Amino acid sequence: MGRWHHERERLLQDSGIEATFLRPTGFMTNTFDWAATIRAGNYVLDPIGPGRAAPVDPADIAAVAAAALTEEGHEKQAYTITGPEAFTLAEQVAILGATLGRTIDVRPIETPEEAVRFRYPDGAPPELAAAIVEGLKLMRADTTGLRTDVVRRVTGREPRTYAHWCAANADLLNRELSTD
Repeated sequence: MGRWHHERERLLQDSGIEATFLRPTGFMTNTFDWAATIRAGNYVLDPIGPGRAAPVDPADIAAVAAAALTEEGHEKQAYTITGPEAFTLAEQVAILGATLGRTIDVRPIETPEEAVRFRYPDGAPPELAAAIVEGLKLMRADTTGLRTDVVRRVTGREPRTYAHWCAANADLLNRELSTD
C-alpha cells in the first residue's frame, strides 16, 4: 500500500503543486478493528507476532496537519508521523485490557494470508490481498518499530501515548468492545 501512496505523491510532485505529505503510521483508532473478536470471544488476532509498531493518535496527525496548513516552512516536506512508543500487538492489547479492567487474550495467526481470509471471508480483491500480505510481512519483520519526532518538531509538544488515548476513550471503548 505504501507504493500506492508514493505513486500518488509522485503525481502531485510532478504536477508542480506545492504540497506537504503526511505519512502517518497505524492509527490508535485501529483498536476498534478488534471489536468483533473481542465481543465474540474476548480475544484479538495477532498477525504480526514479534513485530513492533508505534501507533499514532489521530489528534496528533490533525495537529501536524494544522501546523502544516497554517505555518510557513512546511512546503515540499514529507512527515512520517508516529506515536512515541513501539509495541507488539500483545503489548498493545495488554494496555487496552488494563484500561478496560480485564484480560483480553491474544491469538496468533500463523500467516498473513490467514489474516486476509479472516478479515475478508468472501475474498478480497487480489491487489488488496497482496498489499495486506506484504504489509503484514513487513510489520512482522520490524522488531524495533519505527518512531519519529515529527509531532514534537512540528507542534512543539510530545505525541500522545497509547495508554493516554485508551484512557481518554475508555467510555467509547467499553461501549464498542463490551461482551454484554
